[in-house]
Amino acid sequence: MTENTAPASPVDPTTTDAWRALEQHDAELYGSLREWFESDPERTRKHSHSAGDLFVDLSKNLVTDETVGLLLRLADETGVLQRRDAMVRGEHINTTEDRAVLHTALRRPAGASPALEVDGQNIDEDVHSTLDRIAEFARAVRSGEWTGVTGKRIETVVNIGIGGSDLGPVMVYEALRPLADAGISARFISNIDPTDVAQTTEDLDPETTLVIVASKTFTTLETITNARLVRTWLLDGLAAKGVGEDRRDDAVAKHFAAVSTALDKVEEFGIDPKNAFGFWDWVGGRYSVDSAIGTSLAVALGPEVFAELLAGFHTMDEHFLTAAPEENVPLLMGMLNIWNVNFLEAETHAVLPYSQLLHRFPAYLQQLTMESNGKSVRWDGTAVTCETGEIFWGEPGTNGQHAFYQLIHQGTRIIPADFIAFAEPNHPLKDGETDVHELFLANFFAQTKALAFGRTAEEVEAGGTEGALVPARMFSGDRPTTSIMAPKLTPSTLGQLIALYEHITFVQGAVWGINSFDQWGVELGKQLAKDLAPAVSGDQAAMEAEDQSTRALIEFYRGSRR
Repeated sequence: MTENTAPASPVDPTTTDAWRALEQHDAELYGSLREWFESDPERTRKHSHSAGDLFVDLSKNLVTDETVGLLLRLADETGVLQRRDAMVRGEHINTTEDRAVLHTALRRPAGASPALEVDGQNIDEDVHSTLDRIAEFARAVRSGEWTGVTGKRIETVVNIGIGGSDLGPVMVYEALRPLADAGISARFISNIDPTDVAQTTEDLDPETTLVIVASKTFTTLETITNARLVRTWLLDGLAAKGVGEDRRDDAVAKHFAAVSTALDKVEEFGIDPKNAFGFWDWVGGRYSVDSAIGTSLAVALGPEVFAELLAGFHTMDEHFLTAAPEENVPLLMGMLNIWNVNFLEAETHAVLPYSQLLHRFPAYLQQLTMESNGKSVRWDGTAVTCETGEIFWGEPGTNGQHAFYQLIHQGTRIIPADFIAFAEPNHPLKDGETDVHELFLANFFAQTKALAFGRTAEEVEAGGTEGALVPARMFSGDRPTTSIMAPKLTPSTLGQLIALYEHITFVQGAVWGINSFDQWGVELGKQLAKDLAPAVSGDQAAMEAEDQSTRALIEFYRGSRR
């Protein structure tokens, strides 16, 4: 394949020489992680890599040197790196929507050379003009220059969005919450269940609340419905404090901002278009936390923190674009996922951060990976030729150890797992003389060791167990894990982690020949919900048009609703 030319149509990976070689290699592969480590004292060194501030140990995966070589050969034969280069050049690799895919441009530093021009637009200028406006807005709110309609400082920013407009900001805010230093906290509303709005606003003061409505088109059903509910809550609350009807427009203008490009709809809602921050159709929602979608983060955490987050993203982008394949961490991890899914037949993938601050990271990755690669059609409209996607899930350690680790250790399914930890705690505490973070990390190290090497019958018996209890206390080992460590959870390392998984997701999609940047699978249910609304509200003709199961469910609802 030509070095800089992306394939015009997807390469069927199952027809490549590398795929056939991997099938044969899989059939002939023997030995265990115990044996491989014992026979190769250099295994850890050979399969450990640095990317930015991240140290990544891949040695406990079920691969040999030959496996990795064949996987890199498969990446070459399917044009992964050529498609990567096409993406960052701004080619329209999102074929079903005829769009460029330029989330990497959101974190290019100002003045980067050469300038990035796509479809007649100077992308760098567009991005940094918006970032500068966001920073100016955030500083005004944080300094107290921007106040609510009654003159009080803003103390809470409420982000209203859904999907990537919620999962990204809430995950980053939770991860970096210790850095919120301006007396401003953030809350998030996404679910159209009215409970979400009610519980999020129940103890807030409308005089000190700023609401950011994040919807590119300003038509997203859940987001706009919630925005109207919060607007009513805010206006009613202000009226109770003496803000009259004649100040209604001022109240909305002083307590609402928007992340949207539909300025007419923003203005119709009552938001000053000067306080609307746009982003572009070449940014998918699940890739947008580093765009204007992150405005709530810039307000709550500060524009400097947001800039450091973007710099972390860029650090990983540069690694992905410049590191040699055999040292390229996103490429290697993406190809390991191909190995696990398509050859070892793994169906799920656990992400286990040993950091309470990352408790929303697995949920964030669910959308990133499963919305991107949950496809059965390739980018040219033909059916896929192999399994695609995997179910991502997880919880923070050590919580998961007392819940689902039993299945990972001794169940019948292979569940590859990524373990993430940081050397420096955000909250260093001691229990007497015991450093609690060291106790915490001892669990991190122990889990990957146990999953890799297990415990034999002889080892169980040597511990004093006999008879029928021996099999119950045996661990097979050979459960694949990747360990990712960094010095500390900072805005930069968080950006690096997010970008790492963005690029892993890209690599897998490129091998499978799918478009990782559309999401038509979420559209049908949304459309049907609109179509069903009249039946739910009691329209008999609409009810009769429905299937019998749907009718029965609606009838139960209507009969039970008081």
